[in-house]
Amino acid sequence: MEWTEVSVITTNEAVEAVSNILQEAGASGVKIDDAADYANLKPGKYGEVVDLATIPHRTSGAEISAYYPETIFVPEILPTIKQRVSDLTKFGLDPTPGTVTTKAVDDESWATAWQKYYHPVRVTRYLTVSPSWENYQPVQADEHVIRLDPGMAFGTGTHPTTRLSLTALEMVVRGGETMYDVGTGSGVLSIAAKYLGVKDITAFDLDDVAVRSAKTNLDLNPVATDIVAEPNDLLNGIHKPVDLVVANILAEIILPLIPQAWENLHDGGYFLTSGIIADKLDEVVAAQKKQGFIIDNILQMKDWRGVIAHKPTEDD
Repeated sequence: MEWTEVSVITTNEAVEAVSNILQEAGASGVKIDDAADYANLKPGKYGEVVDLATIPHRTSGAEISAYYPETIFVPEILPTIKQRVSDLTKFGLDPTPGTVTTKAVDDESWATAWQKYYHPVRVTRYLTVSPSWENYQPVQADEHVIRLDPGMAFGTGTHPTTRLSLTALEMVVRGGETMYDVGTGSGVLSIAAKYLGVKDITAFDLDDVAVRSAKTNLDLNPVATDIVAEPNDLLNGIHKPVDLVVANILAEIILPLIPQAWENLHDGGYFLTSGIIADKLDEVVAAQKKQGFIIDNILQMKDWRGVIAHKPTEDD
């Protein structure tokens, strides 16, 4: 089979939004080459296990490459992709230069394109993300290895917004909780939560491709095989309270999620959000406070912010 590669050159801050646009257009996989990821791999900073000089990488910005099977007529979807990338400015994201290019690739090239870019990376104190084909073994007793197939996922799990979410989980999880993962993407947050001790997890994503991707990655991690992943629009139609609601999505999508999270959290339950560009932080925090949430912590990495909030109890 022949595939068409559609590549978008953009800024670091627009990586997840552009990836989502390409996935929603029917991509079978997305490859992300983000200079910010490599900047985070300075020797010793995050316990990386490879030599940066040996990894092909960009020195600025990001390139997101999506792969479409020959059953999709790419010229028909290109105008929509270009328009949606351009429209990211309306959401406070800078997609420049936002150039979109295409080229044909064969089956073998598509299947192996991911592997030269991805290597095991220690992303937090307790969590290491490793591509599925690497036989990486923990070097510390409390280190958990999350196996991902980056070819089917949204990057490698090392983007700042994902790191913020993983850090927030490490800060609040005590064990035995129930959780909703909203906009699960690769499933990395659900897998991490399982390793940290969360008991029951349901992962949602609006995109069927993302749900299939998450299920593939859940199967790679035996600890996560009982996680339920299914399509859903945020928490619409969900009315069963849990202890944690986690969402690594854009600020504009977090806003309508806030009242849904409130309804679906036990008193004292945590609402962890990431994917918030710095300029949107005040709006998200104000909306959460208006709903009644108490803000516990604001986390930051580069231009991105994460919020740890909780639904108050009678003692608050």
